[in-house]
Amino acid sequence: MSSNIKHMMPDSKLILRDFRPGDEAAFRSLNEAWITRFFKLEASDLAVFDDPQSYLIDKGGRLFFAELDGEAVGCCGLLPMRPTEYEVVKMAVSDRAQGRGIGRRLLQHTIDQGFAMGATRLYLESNTALGPALHLYEALGFQHLPPERITPSPYARANVFMELLRPA
Repeated sequence: MSSNIKHMMPDSKLILRDFRPGDEAAFRSLNEAWITRFFKLEASDLAVFDDPQSYLIDKGGRLFFAELDGEAVGCCGLLPMRPTEYEVVKMAVSDRAQGRGIGRRLLQHTIDQGFAMGATRLYLESNTALGPALHLYEALGFQHLPPERITPSPYARANVFMELLRPA
């Protein structure tokens, strides 16, 4: 398979699916790539990468993958915060697959699944250095939280805090 996904054949199909055993390496690789490009890995990152099953899924969360021609090219998770509230976590799309709308489809799928799971609020943390990601979050309806509603983050890099409320 060609490593240049941006120039793939038109018959290539994107599949959005749940985490499966064996996805751990792709999950780590996708996230380490963007984190180390802009920041440094933190203890909280490593805890998730070491065991996404225990950290996310066993706690009632979900982890989704975007798969293109059998290759995991993106991921995004939902981590329970409190009843009916989930944090959108560890969203990543490989450099080779960016610019094709995969991130938008993956995030919309994550939002849809979160609301289908009963969420009334989705929350996320990001950073001002991630302009394209922030624009995507805003385009899909996430709103910036005022300073008085921000709770401390386990991530030193987090300086943007957003939420999306379930439509009435």
